[in-house]
Amino acid sequence: MKIAQIAPLMESVPPRLYGGTERIASYLTEALVAQGHDVTLFASGQSITTAKLVPCCAQALRLNPAVRDPIPYYMLMLDKVRKAAKQFDVLHFHIDQFHFPIFHEPAHRTVTTLHGRQDLTDLQQLYIGFPDMPLVSISNAQRLPIPDANFAGTVYHGLPTDLLAPTLNGRGGYLAFLGRISPEKRVDRAIEIARAVGLPLKIAAKIDRVDEQYFVQHIKPLLELPGIEYIGEIDERRKSKFLGDARALIFPIDWPEPFGLVMIEAMACGTPVLAFRNGSVSEVIDSGVTGEVVDSIAEAICKIGSVLALNRGRVRRRFEQRFSADRMARDYTKIYQTLIRTSDTPTETSHSPTKSIQPSEAMH
Repeated sequence: MKIAQIAPLMESVPPRLYGGTERIASYLTEALVAQGHDVTLFASGQSITTAKLVPCCAQALRLNPAVRDPIPYYMLMLDKVRKAAKQFDVLHFHIDQFHFPIFHEPAHRTVTTLHGRQDLTDLQQLYIGFPDMPLVSISNAQRLPIPDANFAGTVYHGLPTDLLAPTLNGRGGYLAFLGRISPEKRVDRAIEIARAVGLPLKIAAKIDRVDEQYFVQHIKPLLELPGIEYIGEIDERRKSKFLGDARALIFPIDWPEPFGLVMIEAMACGTPVLAFRNGSVSEVIDSGVTGEVVDSIAEAICKIGSVLALNRGRVRRRFEQRFSADRMARDYTKIYQTLIRTSDTPTETSHSPTKSIQPSEAMH
């Protein structure tokens, strides 16, 4: 198939540092190329890929101090995609809903992966206004606020199996927190849990501009506590050692997490996960195998011992069974093929809902 992948411009593909959507766009693109597809990637100019790259801005917008408004760059990118659209069997968008007004006519040849939360009231108006646009959720929990949207399937994220090396002994002796420091990520919970169980906590996290005040007022004082170490934002090269040396990852979220990429990154390193029951968590974590799912700090403190006792080799094997980039690409290919078949069927109307494909059968 001839496939276009349209990635966000805020980070390169793959990103140098933080950037979950760009990372998934990269892993999917590379896996599709490896499986023999003809793939073109629309992304920022510093992106690295084995696909054909169409640069849509000179560098990642977040890293360019001259950029004040990202919208013009997205408009320019969408015009490039529009002009080239007829070259492709499928156009796969990873940029929220910016493209809906331009591509709703050829909607049957598009698919949009929803990477963010969907419980915001304003978003529902878009799916009502553009009912033809086929959507892919990254967890079934992500669908709950918009159950009547035109879902083509749910596809769990995946990583290249050789990206992060497994470590069968968390020799660092610490708990890990990886991601962003923000109110919904609740690093304060991770700090409270670590101190209650007497284990050091290392925090590798990005601070967005919108969260700087929250960090200064609520989190920075906690970093002075004994056993708490703030490392800052880390790149992919440091992630394997950071997660692999940890005894467990703490994922103490307080929001409807659409997926939670860091959970499977930890699993790839053989590191079990202690996570709070929100959003996708119960779909990603196999309790008693790759971690435990809890509802409170008190329960987290009680269950940390069982998490630390989990077999790290088994954690890694379950990651390989459920969350490889190869599996992710195959799941998306099935959706592409279904869309193409549907668009070629004369009896289908433009307003017919797309048949939804569920995640591949996973071992539990």
